[in-house]
Amino acid sequence: MTPILNTPAWKHVERHAHGLRDVHLRDLFAHDPTRFARLSVRWNDWLLDLSKQRITPDTLPLLADLWHVADVPGWIARMRAGEPINHTENRAVLHIALRNLGPDAAPIRVAGQDVMPDVLAVLDKMRKFCTAVHAGQWRGATGEPITDVVNIGIGGSDLGPRMATQALAAFRMPHLRVHYVANLDGADLATTLAGLDPRTTLFIIASKTFTTQETMQNAVSARNWLTGALGATAVGRHFVAVSTALDKVAAFGIDPDNAFAFWDWVGGRFSLWSAIGLPLALAIGFERFEALLAGARAMDEHFFTAPPLENLPALLALVELWNADFINLQTRALLPYSQSLGLLPRYLQQLEMESLGKQIDRDGKPVGCPTLPIVWGEPGTNGQHAFYQLLHQGGRALSCEFIVCRTPDYPLPGHHEKLLANCFAQSAALMKGKTEAEARAELMAAGAPAPDFLAPYKIFPGNQPSTTLLLPRLDPFTLGALIAMYEHKVFTLGVLWHLDAFDQWGVEYGKQIANSLLPMIEGKAKIEGVDSSTAGLIAACRP
Repeated sequence: MTPILNTPAWKHVERHAHGLRDVHLRDLFAHDPTRFARLSVRWNDWLLDLSKQRITPDTLPLLADLWHVADVPGWIARMRAGEPINHTENRAVLHIALRNLGPDAAPIRVAGQDVMPDVLAVLDKMRKFCTAVHAGQWRGATGEPITDVVNIGIGGSDLGPRMATQALAAFRMPHLRVHYVANLDGADLATTLAGLDPRTTLFIIASKTFTTQETMQNAVSARNWLTGALGATAVGRHFVAVSTALDKVAAFGIDPDNAFAFWDWVGGRFSLWSAIGLPLALAIGFERFEALLAGARAMDEHFFTAPPLENLPALLALVELWNADFINLQTRALLPYSQSLGLLPRYLQQLEMESLGKQIDRDGKPVGCPTLPIVWGEPGTNGQHAFYQLLHQGGRALSCEFIVCRTPDYPLPGHHEKLLANCFAQSAALMKGKTEAEARAELMAAGAPAPDFLAPYKIFPGNQPSTTLLLPRLDPFTLGALIAMYEHKVFTLGVLWHLDAFDQWGVEYGKQIANSLLPMIEGKAKIEGVDSSTAGLIAACRP
């Protein structure tokens, strides 16, 4: 394949970007009163505002040419056909099958076999299990109903359901608390268990292979905590598994009938929709979990059918490409003005940075341009009192992404209007900035002493681009669509940069080294074959 950087379409975008290099966003708004109307897109009752990006109405059609040059529609077809587009692991990528539900759902095949019967069977098993727990029919070893569920996983087996459980806390089931443990640091598990009763606690061990070091160490410690109180026979009533390694599940003490399967065509960071979502389904109820799947499927259909200039995931991807490769923005602040979406920045760090933090393309060659910017963020308004100073006056060019809902999930009087005002004010301030003359005039009008002295400190350069996504509300359907939108954004960028967005070899390297160091740290092997820094650190930790 000809690298996209060498195509005429890429060169056209480069020339266009050069012409905008010295243009300020406030001038773009001043010269075009229709800018918002021309650079915002609606889908159902969503609004995506791109007018504060450093683009013009001519930019997006040029970027859409890259969508066609890279053959994104062809790659969508390959994904939907079950082709092994995860080429380094020779796996299909079919998280879309997990929400392919409804009477009009078509078969989805891998190696000629329809995967939908297996998907539906696992969903039905999850539904029955959730019903049993919620109805008090699933009881612990002492005959008491379950009041607390602890999900033990890490990465994709933790962040997705953890984020969604917090996001949908307004919809949680009464009388059932769901907790998450991921960190290998014993403090994570110990502090979670401190407030729980073994007789009424259920553990979900989420690991496809049942060998993930962090997960299995936490699982063993949780089992010891339980059996120390209730005996070894209690494990079967207090542990279930999300795994395909049924032999290892049984060896741990869990009845394989209480194991929920998923498949190698489901990548970890795309697995919320599978049995990995079991703790979420327990937290909010299975009907609401189905609404989450329905929202994701609605976004799937939008992505598959809408042209790129009307397609939310496509537009987000194209603007990210523009910012990273044409105007050199190397970081993106994700700023949800929703406390319930407080974990969304962490979730998207994994989804986007693990998928696209790569420099070798599908042909084994360097991509030749920057790929994904660093993703970070914090909910508003908390972030305003932490890092917004740098956003406004720190001298670093970056992009921001604001997410806010028209209506609140917790409608306390007087709160939401102020939240909306802060969100919209920050994006406006980042866009237009404040000149020295404006600052001096403002100080003089306020009767401030020494306006000439203070004015330089009140200059805001502005010209910091941002996107605002205005959602109608935060409910299961909307959250499902939101997550799927970002999944398809990742897919699109992977195609545009000609990357495999579905492997993660960079994660494996550190694990390999950790396994070789462990015997040295435990004192079971000599400290050798390592650099002097690592050797010194190990020695300092040994008795």
